[in-house]
This record gives sequence, C-alpha cells and structure tokens, in this order.
Amino acid sequence: MNYHNVISAVVRALAAETINSAGGCDYEPKVQTSKQKGEISGKDAALLADCIVHKLLHAQLSPRHWNALVAKYSTHSGRKIDSIGRLVSVVPSPAPLLFTQRAVLVWAVPQQAKGIQRKVVEVKAPKPRENEEAGQWDWRNKAAAAAVERANKHARAVAETKPGVIVLSESIYDMTNWDSQGLTERTYQRWNKAIKGALESMVNEALVEAQHMLEAVGVLSGEAA
Repeated sequence: MNYHNVISAVVRALAAETINSAGGCDYEPKVQTSKQKGEISGKDAALLADCIVHKLLHAQLSPRHWNALVAKYSTHSGRKIDSIGRLVSVVPSPAPLLFTQRAVLVWAVPQQAKGIQRKVVEVKAPKPRENEEAGQWDWRNKAAAAAVERANKHARAVAETKPGVIVLSESIYDMTNWDSQGLTERTYQRWNKAIKGALESMVNEALVEAQHMLEAVGVLSGEAA
C-alpha cells in the first residue's frame, strides 16, 4: 500500500481507528488470522496498511505532535476531544485558560458553512389567557411558557448534534464569549492568531516527522505534503 502524500497517509490511518472503533485499531492481528491460508488483498490489505501506519505514528511521534494530528485530522470524536484537551496544556498562549480552551476547540472543529448546519424549528408560545380575576390563569400561562421553552431547547440540542461528528453551537465561535474581561476585539484576534499559529506549527512539525518515518518504510509514492 502506497500513499500519495503524508497527509493522505495520516488521514487514512486516523480514519482506520474510527472504522474499528469497537476494538480500537487492532485490525492487524484479526486480518492476519483470518487470512492465514491466503493472501490479504483489496480493502482488507488497505485497512491493514492504514492500521500499521497508525501504530507507527502513535508509537514514534511525540505526544504533542500526535495530539496535534489527531485534533486536526481525526474523525473519531472521543480521540479528537481527548487530544484537544491535551493540546490546551502544551500550546503557547498569551491568553487566559478559558480563551485558550475555546481557541483550540474552534481550531480543531471549524465552523460549518451555513448551508450544512441544521435549521432550528422553534414553536411559539401561545397567547397568554387573560385573567378575569387576579392570578386566575397565571399558573397555566407559566406552565405553557415553560413547556414551549423545554421543547425549543430540545430542538436546538438536536440541531447541534450529528452522530459521530462534533458540531458546536454558533455561540462557541464568538470570541467575545471566550473571555469575561471585556477587552478589545483586536486583543482577542491577536490572541487567537497566536494560538492558531502555534497549533499549525505543531501540525507542520508532526507532518515532517511523519513523512520521514513513512519514507523510511517506503509507503509514500507521491509528492510531499
């Protein structure tokens, strides 16, 4: 199995863990056992190669480089979230912790285009019943308003959730929600740019290291990343 470039190899290797999420990326011994009497070919061979690359990169890359690749390229929600958390503690940041956490999260889970996000359909509260006597219908009006709010809250939660995919609410992408000091937008932009730059540098370093490893074992056939 040869890969066109290092990014292709990394993406396929990380995707292999998602395919085998029930048992981790332990497909190698399973395939070898099932194919003892014949040659491994086709999809089995490709998936086996992806899992071997996964093992190699996980074992040889430094934790910070491995987590940078997982946070950026993995489609395994659990692994991605774990790596995001680990990057927060190692990425150079001029910002407070909460801002850094949100900046790393948003970098790893970019905002989707408007056309991709689900539209939230909310119901309107019924017109309150007018009291003929003081407090006559207050309890019913409050109960109706509370029921509508519960229904709309559920609708928003469903719209922000997709199986196997991390989808964040729009408010997460608003940098003014990342800090309570009320500083200028220019300051927040500067902080965010510094954090994203550091993360991208980690990814680039990791890709260079990964490329050297994969070239050494002869599985890269195309251009460099």
